[in-house]
Amino acid sequence: MIGIVGIVAALIVLGLSLIVTRIAAVALSHTGLSEEAAKFQARSAFTGTGFTTGEAEKVVAHPVRRRVIMALMVARSAGLVSIIISLILSFAERGEVDRIERLGLLLLGVMTIWLLARSRWVERGMRRAIERALDRWTDLDTRDYAGLLRLRGPYSVVEMQVQDGDWVAGKTSRECRLMDEGVTLLGITRADGEYVGAPRPEARIEAGDTLLLYGRQSTLRNLSRRRDDPSGERDHDEMVDEHRRREAVESRQAAHGAAGDR
Repeated sequence: MIGIVGIVAALIVLGLSLIVTRIAAVALSHTGLSEEAAKFQARSAFTGTGFTTGEAEKVVAHPVRRRVIMALMVARSAGLVSIIISLILSFAERGEVDRIERLGLLLLGVMTIWLLARSRWVERGMRRAIERALDRWTDLDTRDYAGLLRLRGPYSVVEMQVQDGDWVAGKTSRECRLMDEGVTLLGITRADGEYVGAPRPEARIEAGDTLLLYGRQSTLRNLSRRRDDPSGERDHDEMVDEHRRREAVESRQAAHGAAGDR
């Protein structure tokens, strides 16, 4: 009887381990990792394999992902110990026939769990249930926007408070031609608190607005100091010329790299 209980306990722990890794994979995908990368990192952490990949570096650099991986490490330690103890208890009893029967039961149970884990229908159902639970009881939908927007080196996202006399004050998004400088206007927070996401070209920028901008840090600093006078127009033209030169250099480098790959 003890042997059967040990096998059942081992299979339960194994099944729970698969569920834990599935939950972790969904949680990691909620932070912005692709589904395949999330599954790989969850299984790597749970098995202790420790592959060094670009995704692994992103996991270490992201606070929410680190918490998920640390929970997996704890679950791995407890799960492996439980399985080992259960199997030792199961096969410790005497009797060759009993041991063969228990081995067959163990293999049947492992095969059943493996088939369930490979089932697309089971995976879709589990994913929907896990996503609903995560959305309801956690705040794991914290995406790595710094990674998605590549906020490294000279690029950043900043908020700029518009004052009277600023170069952008009183102009529409189209009139500012910020894209010509390599700057993207992500959103506008009006003085009354209204937020305009992905503003249309005809959206007017007024004093008191707060702009959410993405671009090179040097260009954004220049824009924040720019005044609505002839010097401001010169600054704009200089930033446009600099952006065009940079694009030309990048285009030549890309063409050279493509030629080298042939």
